[in-house]
Amino acid sequence: MSIKIKLQRTEELSEFLELNGFEVEALDNGVYRVQREGELPVFLKMVDDRIFYEVDLGNVDEILSEELLLSLLDLNTQILPVSFGLDTSNPDDRRLVLVESRETGDMNDNELLSVFDALELAVDRAEELLAPAVNG
Repeated sequence: MSIKIKLQRTEELSEFLELNGFEVEALDNGVYRVQREGELPVFLKMVDDRIFYEVDLGNVDEILSEELLLSLLDLNTQILPVSFGLDTSNPDDRRLVLVESRETGDMNDNELLSVFDALELAVDRAEELLAPAVNG
């Protein structure tokens, strides 16, 4: 007979991710660049008891339109728990991003890894949506 037992442990984030097939690079200001083979990098930042995830999908100034923004908002309802956002920290280089955040107090292995899976699926959906605007 087998049963699922939830274990609580504390583990170094970068070590855990590397053991699960990710490349991890520490950047400035406590930001980590995390990437799985063939996927876009995910940028992680720990702030207090939260972990923030972000995937940069690129500059959208050339393709930005009301239709695109409405399509992205509509797609937000299909890609939960992650969502699209617009990074306007540099007004001359507005970036389309995927974002998510989680509390770390009681996070388990599956919860942490599932965010990466959700981000990868959302990137695929974004590529489908953006391809006509970028290529046309």
